[in-house]
Amino acid sequence: MSKKVRVGVLGSGKGSNMVALAKACEAGTLNAEIALVVSDVEEAGILERAESFGIANQYLVPGPFKTKLDEVCEQAYIEAFQKAEVDWIVLAGFMRILKGQFLKAYSNRVINIHPSLLPSFPGLEAWKQALDYGVKFTGCTVHFVDQGIDTGSIILQETVPVMDDDTPQTLHARIQEAEHRLCPAALELAVRGRLSVQGRHCHRLPDS
Repeated sequence: MSKKVRVGVLGSGKGSNMVALAKACEAGTLNAEIALVVSDVEEAGILERAESFGIANQYLVPGPFKTKLDEVCEQAYIEAFQKAEVDWIVLAGFMRILKGQFLKAYSNRVINIHPSLLPSFPGLEAWKQALDYGVKFTGCTVHFVDQGIDTGSIILQETVPVMDDDTPQTLHARIQEAEHRLCPAALELAVRGRLSVQGRHCHRLPDS
């Protein structure tokens, strides 16, 4: 078996997508291992759930800004992942924008899971945006992270129907079920070198 790719996970919340990745690693459907989980929220559930899987985890101070890391803190995040010898980064509900040095340090190796069919409904509470707009289908997207907000090249998407009796909670729960399938599948393509990005287009390459 080829050497497993080391993955770092950034999250601000409960960490359900991190759990999906950890389970895929254990099942062998994802040829990777989660080397480190980092959160910008000291009491975030993702840290406790990482601990339950025996995964190294830590809280790192994010700095004074609400929506991004400041430069000093960003460097600390970079150094933590580099020390853990991380190859790829997955944003699993990380609520801050990454810019500058972080994306340079992990150029084309940062992916994000977003709860809508991008480019529709970027930003916060995308499931609520979809429900308020009245769409009949929404879903989730795994994409590369660039300098924008949910604007990177799309790797995979999955549709989720919107029911007439949906609430934000029920719709979000169904979207999360899709996320838990999609995120490991997209990361497996990435770590196997089966993605080719040309401009906005991300193409899936044949398995070697």
